[in-house]
Amino acid sequence: MSAKYAAIRAMFEALWLSRLPGLIRTLSSSRGVIFTLHRVLPEEPADFSPNAILQVRPDFLDYVIERVRDLDLDIVSLDEALERLAAPQPGRRFIVLTFDDAYKDNLRHALPILRRHDAPFTLYVPTALVDGVGQLWWQAIEDIITRQDAIAMTSDGQTDYVDTSTTVRKNAAFNTLYWQMRKMPEPDRVALVRSFATAYGYDLDRQCRDLIMDWQELRLFAGDPLCTIGAHTVHHYELAKLPIEQARSEMAQSVDILLAQFGQRPAHFSYPLGGPLSADQREFDLARELGFRSAVTTRPGGLYARHAASPHALPRVSLNGYFQSRRYVDVFATGAIFSAMGKLTG
Repeated sequence: MSAKYAAIRAMFEALWLSRLPGLIRTLSSSRGVIFTLHRVLPEEPADFSPNAILQVRPDFLDYVIERVRDLDLDIVSLDEALERLAAPQPGRRFIVLTFDDAYKDNLRHALPILRRHDAPFTLYVPTALVDGVGQLWWQAIEDIITRQDAIAMTSDGQTDYVDTSTTVRKNAAFNTLYWQMRKMPEPDRVALVRSFATAYGYDLDRQCRDLIMDWQELRLFAGDPLCTIGAHTVHHYELAKLPIEQARSEMAQSVDILLAQFGQRPAHFSYPLGGPLSADQREFDLARELGFRSAVTTRPGGLYARHAASPHALPRVSLNGYFQSRRYVDVFATGAIFSAMGKLTG
């Protein structure tokens, strides 16, 4: 675990031991929290699993739902959350469950839990991934590094061979390659991922089909009355890195595709990756112009009455796979803590 996450864990431990989250929830004007989830998997991650941050166990999801209700928090849909934010007086505090990317494991492992608890949720769908032709590039580079003792990394036309024979070295190589790709224009990143995968015999399209629901599976998932389908672009590109017309097209086309598939226009949107490097005021304005009722980021924070006037830049709290301890759920459910963290880091 990195020094950053070790520091966060220490803070969570201190908050839990102090019993402060309950007092903060009582005194804070935060009305609710939107949780971000991606994958739900029963298997423990391997020693080298940099994307384990994106996965939680089914038993942890089960406990989260039970615990937030024990804390007298309602689990509501996004539409109801927006209504509660717009109400002149604060009502009961609430939690919203959201899942990004339409992973198959959501259907296998999350949906039965959500049904058992009668817990509404939103699933944000990147349509090219459901078509089986997108790039889950963050997972691809992990998979390739996992099975290699050395990799070739190219930067500025120079190729270096990097030792990846140990977990420490694998993590270092992943971080270097990940941030190299994050800083690239999207066409360059797409090309680099494709060439990197080809060099190591990695089938990106098969990976996409293996990990992401197809349309038949997604229709089964979306057919549950607890489910709200939201848009998540076509290709899962970082919108802030695209020319404005391409960014608008990514958003608008995803709406058109989901409307054609399900007969209903999605009212809610999630910005891919969702941090300040990926979505900012230009993208918030696009979401508003395209008629979305809400759009969520991955910027940490709770929901306040003021968010009713800016529903296209909603914060979320990630149910981080590195912090699957039951005693931390009280911290996760306290939006004001993450609002303060966002101010310190933002």
